This record gives sequence, C-alpha cells and structure tokens, in this order.
Amino acid sequence: MSLRFLHTADWHLDSAFEGLPAGKASIRRGEQRDMLQRIAALVQKEQLQLVLLPGDLLDSDNTYHETGAELITALEQMAVPVFIAPGNHDYYGNNSPYACLKFPPNVHIFTHPELECVELESLGVRVWGAAFVDKRSRALLEGFAVPPGGDYIDLLCLHGEFGARESVYNPISEKELAASGLDYAALGHIHAASGLQRAGQTFYAWPGCPEGRGFDELGEKSVYLVELAGGKCELTPVNVAKRAYRTLSVDVTGTDPLLAVHTQLGDDTVSDIYRITLTGEVAEPPDLNKLRRNLDEFFFELQLRDQTRLQQSVWERAGEDTLRGLFLLKLRERYEAARSDDERELIEQAARWGLAAIDRREEVIQHADQ
Repeated sequence: MSLRFLHTADWHLDSAFEGLPAGKASIRRGEQRDMLQRIAALVQKEQLQLVLLPGDLLDSDNTYHETGAELITALEQMAVPVFIAPGNHDYYGNNSPYACLKFPPNVHIFTHPELECVELESLGVRVWGAAFVDKRSRALLEGFAVPPGGDYIDLLCLHGEFGARESVYNPISEKELAASGLDYAALGHIHAASGLQRAGQTFYAWPGCPEGRGFDELGEKSVYLVELAGGKCELTPVNVAKRAYRTLSVDVTGTDPLLAVHTQLGDDTVSDIYRITLTGEVAEPPDLNKLRRNLDEFFFELQLRDQTRLQQSVWERAGEDTLRGLFLLKLRERYEAARSDDERELIEQAARWGLAAIDRREEVIQHADQ
C-alpha cells in the first residue's frame, strides 16, 4: 500500500509584514494569496491523494474577505481530501474564519482539543488530528497510541511545538511520537523546515513556512511532497515562494562601498528582500543614503546597516583647527577614557552622526529586527 500527499503549514495569510513599507506589505499579502493557487496546481500536477495542513494558515482572525475567498477556491480546486488542524494563530472558535466561512465538502477541519480520527476507506488511511481552541494548548498527543487492528496507514495532522516540554503550544516529544504507532506525523508551528525525521517507526516533519515574512525566516522556503510505501518514507521539498529574505555582509575596507556590494551580489536579486551590512575599517562613515539610491533598483526591498569601524587616522584629525577637528577632539578624549567596548562603540556612533551632520549628510536609521 502506498500514499502520496502534500504537507504544508504556517502560511500566516494576511501577515502584517511590519518590516516593509505599507505599499510593499500590501503587495506581499497579495502574493501570499497567489501562493494558494500555486499549491493547488501542485496538488493537481502531482496527482496527490490528500493534503495535510497542520495550522497557522491564517495569521489571525482578522482575515481579509478576498483572502477567505481565495482560500476556499484553492482548497476546492485541490479536489482531494484536505485536513486542517487549527493552530495558535488561527485557533478554532465560534467567530473564527474556520467557523464563519463555507468550506467545500472535501475539507475536514478539526474543531476540538482532543484527538479524533477520520477514516478514508478508499485510500486505506486514518487521519488523526485536533485543534487549538485558544492561543495556547496543553499537550494533545500525551498518552496517545493508534488502536490495534486494521490495515491502515495512520497519519497525524497537528500543530505544536516539538521538543519543548514546558511549551504552552501543545508540546510534542520524540518519545510520544515513537510510542504513537503512527506512520507519519505532519506537524506545524516551527517556521524552519526540519527535513524528514524518525522516532521509532514513526516518520515526522514540519515544513516551515512556505513564504518568508521577515529576516528571521531567511532563504528558500518550501512545501513537502510525501510518499509512504512499504514502511519507507520519501520527502521532497518544493519551492512555491515568490520572494526570499536574504542577508549579506560586505567588508568595505579600502574600497568603494558601492563597488564592494556589487562585487558580492548574485545575478538575480530583484525579487528578494535584502539586508546588507557594511563592515570593515573606513576613513569616513559610508553615505548610506547615496548607497541606497544606487542600489534600490536591484531589490524588491533593501535595508542597509553600517557596522564599519572608523580608522585611527580619523581620530588623528582631532588636532585640526576646524569644527570637525574640535568635534573629534572632544570625542577622542571620551573614546580614550572609555571603560568598555560597548562604550567605545557608542562614541564611534556619535562620531558618525556628528560627521554626517557636518558634511550635511543624513544617516539612514536602521530598521529594527523583526
């Protein structure tokens, strides 16, 4: 007996994308909705037999009307049994989108915080699942084991945090999976993909989010095609993302910052969101605004950070009989008297801002981490 199915989770549709300007955040939310069609097309193309969606498909219960409509359309187009186990962001409740929207008949939504089973006789499959009914959940898999008898493939569709016993997000342990008797556990909640794992005779995985939403979700993202046959499991990641978040560190010591960045850039960056950090020693603070004007067209969105160090020669100019010299003299005295690296770093930053003001340049404010 064999089975081929899709495992994907943590879509977080209608995310705020707070690190992006409002217009581009709106574009990204639209691209999330477009992703639904790519996933539905993948299910059809690969002739998969069912779909497991273990939670956080929605970022909250404040779902845009068009997002709900696109979700319903995509799930219906999959035309195979689809199982949804609501998570901590999209937990099930009387007013949640899962209760208010009219889902197609091929979709089963788990609505209770206890494991229940749906049998698919035509496939020889039992799908077990449960729902978050609040932002937090107790351990739902504790003490669970599939009942003996019957020649079924037993699958789990469940949102939860793996390996964190004290978690308030349905903690799941490797020991519990090994004792469950399940053939495959489709998990959600963790945004970094796990690859295929095994506990006892139970295969398990979490695919991570299929679209990055910030610099804590870097690089390529994917959904999983899973094939179970004869006690073996094969997992294939498939990229359905429109864009990726990437970081790049560039040493600009002794060279023009723009040239240094171009030297390290790949050939195709225009679709992605980049954070470029400048490092190394410089005679003058880099002009981040000028750099941005010359680089913006190469990215969907760009963040620049300056972590360069001022060369010693800059402090030597503190003796000049100029406004620059007097300013640097005062700061050099404080720099030399500093008691820690952190204090010296703050003084260097003050020097950057001061020199930028003297030269009538504007320092680019760094974006906060997401």
